[in-house]
Order: sequence, then structure tokens, then C-alpha cells
Amino acid sequence: MTLQKWIYDKMIHGFPTFSVENARAAEVCSNEQILQNELSRLTKNKTITNVYRGFYVIFPAQYVLRGAIPATYYIDQLMNYLGKPYYVCMLSAAEQFGAAHQRPQTFSVMTTLPKRISKSQRNTKVEWLYREDMPTDCFVIKNTETGTVRISNPLLTAADLVQYQQHVGGLSHVATVLEELAEQLDIRKHFPKVAPFVKNVVWQRLGYILENILQKSQLADELYNQLKSLPRKLNYTALSTTAKTLSYSKDTRWKININENIEPDTL
Repeated sequence: MTLQKWIYDKMIHGFPTFSVENARAAEVCSNEQILQNELSRLTKNKTITNVYRGFYVIFPAQYVLRGAIPATYYIDQLMNYLGKPYYVCMLSAAEQFGAAHQRPQTFSVMTTLPKRISKSQRNTKVEWLYREDMPTDCFVIKNTETGTVRISNPLLTAADLVQYQQHVGGLSHVATVLEELAEQLDIRKHFPKVAPFVKNVVWQRLGYILENILQKSQLADELYNQLKSLPRKLNYTALSTTAKTLSYSKDTRWKININENIEPDTL
């Protein structure tokens, strides 16, 4: 059996991915050099694509002309291969809830520290973000073409967007996405599970945006009541983590130093 025939056999039996270790174990090439040459050849003719070091996806016919495979097609299998927990986050998660405003240029995946995953030169469209603990009860499971994928629930998505604001172009863009995502926020249901994984300053910034920028007073009140029930003291914090403005006004309810004017796009 040739490597190409082995790959075809995997595909028709419903296994759309494989690792170089899998190919070695199949013993379809007589030596390592021949294996690497064949992998290179099959990559060039778009039979397979190398989405991460040593991990390949078999090119499905519907994506050959497009020249790229969406990350939802293989991300669950890749993370299992890497042995790392994960969830789809940020704008990629918001898009799944119909709230990305514009299609994200990169596919954002949250995983845990330490940073053992490096950005692959072969797949620059996947952005890796890291946190210490994984909020495993805060996911929504979505079906994909090849199985399922884990996505942050709307409230965790909102918190991540605020916390990692610099990754999405700043708070004005965050507010634009939150305007669409707000309809799906269920703070009473999700806050108790999300709260242990999110710092106070993130909730303060999110609450300020909901109340003062988006005029979502009911959601803001619900978030404020949940936040005040926690045994944590609220301290003043800057609204933007990147703005260099030194003079600012204060929001006394959320204890926010307003160091940036947020201007969401008109939807």
C-alpha cells in the first residue's frame, strides 16, 4: 500500500486527519526520507495540508478550489493530538453566535499554560491564546463536518473580548461585537460558572460598556448585582489597557478611570 492509498483509505473510513507518527506506524514507506518526500509531494498537489508541525488534514473536495480548510474542520482532532484542552474564543466564538460583525481574519483558540504550542508558519490563520485554568463548564458544543467543537458561551466570549481587547483592535470593536452578542447574554445563568475564571477588572469594564456605551441597562444591572455578591473588593481600574491618556473622568459605579472614548461602529 502506498502512502496516498493509505490516506485515501483513512478518508473514506471517516478519519480526516493524521499525524506523521501515524504514517510511520503504518509502514507504507520504506524509509524516513521517502515518507517526507511523499508528504511534501501530496501537500503540494493539495491531497493533504500540514496545519501544524507533524499534523495533517486530508483535503476535502469541497475546499480544494478555495485552497484552505476552515479550522472548525480539524481543531478538535488537532488539540487531541497535542493533548491540550481548548475552546474556540474571541471573534471566532462570537461568529458562531452570529455576532462577529465581520468575518474574523484569524481563528482564535484558547488553551492552557504553559505555552507549549507555538505559532506554525504553515498555518498562520490560527491565533493561540492562553489562560491558567480552563473553565470547562462554560462551553457550548457545536456540531461540525467532522464531529464537534467546543466554543465559549456568550458570557465567557464577552469577558474574553474585553480582557484581550488588544487582539481585536481595541474597545470600539469590542463594543461593536457586544452590541450583537448582548441579546444572547444570560448573566444570571452563566455568571456563577464564569466568574471564578475572570478578574474583577474585566467585569467592571464589561459592565461600564453595557451601561454607558450600549445602553443595556438591564444587563448592566444584572451584572452589577452578580459582581457585588462576590467576596471581592472593587478598585478603580483603567477602561483601556492600551490607551496612553493621562487625564480622565471616573465612573463611580463601576470604578472605571475612563481613559478612552469608545465609538462602536454603526450596525
